[in-house]
Amino acid sequence: MIGRLFGYVSQRVPSLLYRVSLMMKPQVVFVLGGPGAGKGTQCCKIVESYNYTHLSAGDLLREERAREGSEFGQLIANYIKEGKIVPVEITINLLKKAMEETMQKDEKKFRFLIDGFPRNEDNLQGWNTVMDGKADVKFVLFFDCGNEVCINRCLERGKSSGRSDDNRESLEKRIQTYLQSTRPIIELYEKHGKVRTVDASRSVDEVFADVKAVLDKEG
Repeated sequence: MIGRLFGYVSQRVPSLLYRVSLMMKPQVVFVLGGPGAGKGTQCCKIVESYNYTHLSAGDLLREERAREGSEFGQLIANYIKEGKIVPVEITINLLKKAMEETMQKDEKKFRFLIDGFPRNEDNLQGWNTVMDGKADVKFVLFFDCGNEVCINRCLERGKSSGRSDDNRESLEKRIQTYLQSTRPIIELYEKHGKVRTVDASRSVDEVFADVKAVLDKEG
């Protein structure tokens, strides 16, 4: 009898844990900054030292563009080539799916760095509509870096990255898009006291020292 009861309990535990993990909301840090500000590099370093999962909006879009049979592939390719921002529904669905898959595999993985999102007001409104009550945005980690430094870094990266948008023409368009569309989002979060700014023009290790100070303080 006890053996049967124990067997019943042990069968019940995984489903109970799974339900608890579904109840746990993703804790999100938006990571913003111009192209080449070092967002991806710093996110990789954060993941090594802290229990965060790094989701790059751009990488998810590029993967979807390359995925065979994707209904959005060509559309995404056209937007990326022009340095424009992909329609918000596509990006948010990819982010939501990635967070859900991560949390289903491991209920301890509920902290996410979302890199390169929200990039404009449309992104932010879409996020608020779709994710309202489903995720908690803790703060924005803003990598502040001069335009010319960003462009030079991307041109250097373009020599080995194979990315079609790491060329001067695309970069200048992306910088303009960033200044016109993303900076106002950062300023909006600043008004609510939810921006942590790091000077990203310095070396990787110097920048990461400041990032660590922010994360250690935020807990």
